[in-house]
Amino acid sequence: MKFTDGYWCVRPHVQRAASEETYRIETRRHAQGGPRSALRALVPSTRILSVGHTMNLASFTITVSSPMEGVARVNIERWRGESTGQGFPIVPGNGVSAGEASVDGETGDGAFVTGDLKVAIAKGAPFSMRFLAVGEDGGETVLTAAQGRAIAHFTLDELAPVPSEPVGEFGASESGRAFDESDRYMRVQLGLGVGENVYGFGEHFGPLVKNGQTVDIWNADGGTQSEQAYKNVPFYLTNKGYGVLVNHRGHVSFEVGTENAAAVQFSVPGESIEFFVIGGGDPKTILDRYTALTGRPPIVPEWSYGLWLSTSFTTDYDEKTVTEMVSRMNELDIPLSVFHYDCFWMKPFQLCDFTWDEDHFPDPEGMLGRLHREFGLHISVWTNPYIGQETPVYDEAAAAGYLLKRTDGKVWRTDMWESGMGIIDVTNPEARAWYKGKIKGLLRQGVDAIKTDFGERIPSRGVRWYDGTDPALMHNWFTELYNRIVFEAIEEERGEGEAVLYARSATVGGQMQPVHWGGDCESTFEAMAQSLRGGLSLLSSGFGYWSHDIGGFEDTVPDSNVYKRWVAFGLLSSHSRLHGSRLYRVPWLFDDWDREHGVEIPVGQSAVEVLREFAALKRRLTPYIVRAGKEAHEHGTPIMRPMLMEFPDDPAAWQLDRQYMFGPDLLVAPVFSREGDVEYYLPAGKWTNWFTGETVEPSGAGVWRRERHVGFDYVPLWIRGDARFEQ
Repeated sequence: MKFTDGYWCVRPHVQRAASEETYRIETRRHAQGGPRSALRALVPSTRILSVGHTMNLASFTITVSSPMEGVARVNIERWRGESTGQGFPIVPGNGVSAGEASVDGETGDGAFVTGDLKVAIAKGAPFSMRFLAVGEDGGETVLTAAQGRAIAHFTLDELAPVPSEPVGEFGASESGRAFDESDRYMRVQLGLGVGENVYGFGEHFGPLVKNGQTVDIWNADGGTQSEQAYKNVPFYLTNKGYGVLVNHRGHVSFEVGTENAAAVQFSVPGESIEFFVIGGGDPKTILDRYTALTGRPPIVPEWSYGLWLSTSFTTDYDEKTVTEMVSRMNELDIPLSVFHYDCFWMKPFQLCDFTWDEDHFPDPEGMLGRLHREFGLHISVWTNPYIGQETPVYDEAAAAGYLLKRTDGKVWRTDMWESGMGIIDVTNPEARAWYKGKIKGLLRQGVDAIKTDFGERIPSRGVRWYDGTDPALMHNWFTELYNRIVFEAIEEERGEGEAVLYARSATVGGQMQPVHWGGDCESTFEAMAQSLRGGLSLLSSGFGYWSHDIGGFEDTVPDSNVYKRWVAFGLLSSHSRLHGSRLYRVPWLFDDWDREHGVEIPVGQSAVEVLREFAALKRRLTPYIVRAGKEAHEHGTPIMRPMLMEFPDDPAAWQLDRQYMFGPDLLVAPVFSREGDVEYYLPAGKWTNWFTGETVEPSGAGVWRRERHVGFDYVPLWIRGDARFEQ
């Protein structure tokens, strides 16, 4: 969100009050008491040359504390006491500051030290708050700083254009400012050093390096080809060795080296802002601390790592169709782990009533039992948090008060998605228990996993939540409560380590309800690359697992070239699902289309053979993937890792977004071209090609490699160092 007009001026009809000097610094006991302290600074918006300058001005109260070692919590208030209830649940929630504050008796400067992180606030002008890494030898290195007018409050009058706003959730009627208090904003700027790159913010599909981008933390159903995102996380990390979490559940707007080319700027509506600076020095340590703060990814069942096959979205299917698909995959010796029933296991106009369409599935328990017994499959079914009016379940929920209401007390409704649908009020404890009961009913029929679709289209005005939460804060937060209900239901029925979702939307904390997939993408090489960039961004934001629609979601004509390249990428991802919109993603359809159109398929290169090859490869890798999943659970290190996460000291790795590490010991470079050409980078060290056995050992520096016209049954897959795998 941009407020200024160039370097010197603010935009018309915008008033600014900004930090000018630090007037007073003192130590205080943290709000919850305990033996440790907090640092508090009074920062006026003008330089105080006499007592007369203390009148008629805005000032900021900055409080620095720590919930855990190596993490600084910075709360900035223009009007004190207005920040209650805006932030995320923090796991170390005892309220005792894990740091020590001090004030220099001579200079009046303040310092707050927590583990290897120090916050230094200088008394006087210009305003200066620096964040420093403290080495084992006591040496200090500046990580980032808020300097000069970096802290500011902006007031927009009625003539001011909205600087930036979230999109409407349900069409044009939802346009306009998203917040009642949207004429007032708090903003912070944290400096960017020369060569410093920024990563994260959740699953955004543009460049992996976020410098030069405006990022709005506002969940939206925008596909993978837009600036919108299903999973927004107001957290970023940099290659300089620290991360930042803005502790606000609503709309957070980031300007990453844009409005101020030398800073990451973030703003929120209202009179206060809070953020955490997380030290650590390298991405793994930062994520370890971040997930300790916001929640660790749990262990997921081993069977979930296998191949999932879906009915796809708008296809027609019944029990016979399902049996034929599963039987043929079995006959073709393609190992399946999960079969997924998408939307229309329920009747049209009756989504989501949790009831099987008896015309197509007259005996669901018997059908699911046969799939379990005869094929060894686990079962997944689709749901979302919306209930159409053409079902008794809607009447049941509405009568009990379980649906989101308008401010006039009537049920909030829309025709977008299902006719006259309502939304589950996830803030109502009775509604949560009711919804959980519906999920448990499916599990008792033989369902093992739930695809929790949607969750982004949540109105941010004109509604009243049961617990009184500000609708603007519920827009992003809804998905966390929704997915938590379903995940808990599965865990309560199946036990810890056996719960798994396929979720589309998320925010901070969503890593505790895995797995998430990348949403609706085109069936193109460009969309395949977009999906990887989005996944690597999400995996840089505390999420341990990630998946995507193998072959792409949108298409009408099978493209076997894209499909087969995507198969290799998809089965070298943490979770692997064949899913599309209007076309089944079974491999023989792609081979049949090729043959019908005279496309020659060399031996070993058919879609069936390629899928069989890579599904078998993933099965061989399962013990290794399970170990990587344990690392995600214990430390927050994702299974799929951006190259910078494993090679933070290699500048070449900072930019790479077309390859990744799969666990600690495998490098994957998907093929994104119709010609079969691929270019990738091997960092310094020993590497062995999985398929060819070739060994490369760049010494001192990494090496770029280019391969031409590689077969569909091959992808650059390199083993790091002397790691051993069963071949």
